[in-house]
Amino acid sequence: MGRQTGPQKKRKQSNMKGITISSGGKRPTKAGAGMTTSGVKRYRAQNPGSKLKTAVTGKVKKGSKAAKRRKSYCARSAGQIKKFPKAAKNPNSRLRQARKRWKC
Repeated sequence: MGRQTGPQKKRKQSNMKGITISSGGKRPTKAGAGMTTSGVKRYRAQNPGSKLKTAVTGKVKKGSKAAKRRKSYCARSAGQIKKFPKAAKNPNSRLRQARKRWKC
């Protein structure tokens, strides 16, 4: 018998229902992973109030909003690299490909 330390948390349901590579909502890993513009539109329709945007891929002015978004994404995804060493070692993982696309 295991000892419970508090109330059990319910697992959050995925908000990404119906957004797949085959439906055109996500890019395949060979194309840099991440979400497409149509995928972001579909996600925002399913989740009103969402501020989800596509990747910052082009050249950006230092210190601009886009540059700050890129820096923030790169910092968050670096934490995922540490958390998932298997994905970090695989150059074709969605995580590695997305980081490459964001120019991290």
